[in-house]
Amino acid sequence: MKLIPIGFGSYISLARLVAAVDPDSNPIKRVVSQAKDDGKLVDATYGRKTEAVLIMDNGAVILCPLTPEEVAARASSGEKEGGHES
Repeated sequence: MKLIPIGFGSYISLARLVAAVDPDSNPIKRVVSQAKDDGKLVDATYGRKTEAVLIMDNGAVILCPLTPEEVAARASSGEKEGGHES
């Protein structure tokens, strides 16, 4: 399983990541609200501003302090370097 860091000691599984999107659009705000209602929302911002919303293949939604571009860059380097093995 390849893990990529998303800030503040938090990691996500690269294989389960479906999308990293900007949190400012109304459709994404609805996705976040629905995930909260369903108990599938994870806030990994540690009180910082949410810069990206990560959509996982199991329906989990993760609030992330990194921008979608930073997540993509870390995912790309994780694929090249092999990421963290667990």
